[in-house]
Amino acid sequence: MMIDAFKSEYTFIVSGDSISKGVVYDEARERYAVTENNYVTLLQRALKGIIYNASKFGNTIVKGLGRLPREVESRNPDIVVIEFGGNDCDFNWPEVAQNPRFDHPPQTDYALFQKLLTETIGDLNAKGVVPVLLTLPPLDAEKYLNWISHGDGEARKNILQWLGSVTKIYWWQERYNAAILKVAEETGTRWIDVRGAFLEHPDFLNMICVDGIHPNERGHKVIAEKILEYIAPSYSFLLKA
Repeated sequence: MMIDAFKSEYTFIVSGDSISKGVVYDEARERYAVTENNYVTLLQRALKGIIYNASKFGNTIVKGLGRLPREVESRNPDIVVIEFGGNDCDFNWPEVAQNPRFDHPPQTDYALFQKLLTETIGDLNAKGVVPVLLTLPPLDAEKYLNWISHGDGEARKNILQWLGSVTKIYWWQERYNAAILKVAEETGTRWIDVRGAFLEHPDFLNMICVDGIHPNERGHKVIAEKILEYIAPSYSFLLKA
C-alpha cells in the first residue's frame, strides 16, 4: 500500500506499551515516570502532522490492539505504528518464584501474538491505513533478573531454576521479536529494526534502565533516530522542511 506523497500533513497513531508511552525508571526518585524526551515526542518535532500516542503502561497486544479500532475510527490516521511484545512475552514472576517446578504461560501465547498482529495488519490495510511494525529493543537479562527477584536471593534461585539459565530471558524475548519479523514478511508489511539499532552500539546495555527492559532517554533517542533514518530515503515527504 502506498502512502500519499502529496498531502500537506499526516495523521499518525502509535499503538504500543510503556516503551512507546515513554516510561523510564527514575533512579533518583525510585519510580517510573514518563520522560519528555521519549521517541514519540522526538518524532513529533520532525514529522509533518500530528501523532496520537495510544500507548499505555502494561499494554499487551490483546489490550492495545483491542482498543485500536476505536482509535482508527476517531482519528482517521494515514499510518499506524505498532510496538508490542515486551509485556506479551513476560511471565508472572512471583508465581514462578513460588512454584519453579510448574509450567507457567506468558502473558500472551506466542501463536495468539502472531494471529492478532496479522489480523490487525489486514484490518488496517482494508481501511487504507498503512501499518508499520517496530521490532523490540533488546533487554539486559542480568538486570531484569535482579529486578523481578526484588533482591530476594530465594526468589532469584527459584526463577533461575525454572529458567535453566539467565540467557533464556533474552532468548524468549528474541522469539517474540522473531514473530514480528515473520508476520512482517508474510504480510508484506513495513518494519523498522529498532533492535538492530541498539545492537549496533557495543555499549547498548547502557541505553537500558536499571529494570533491564525499558530504554532510557539515550535509548529513546536511538529509536527516534532509527525511525527517521528509515523515513528519510523513501518517505521524506513525511518530514517537516
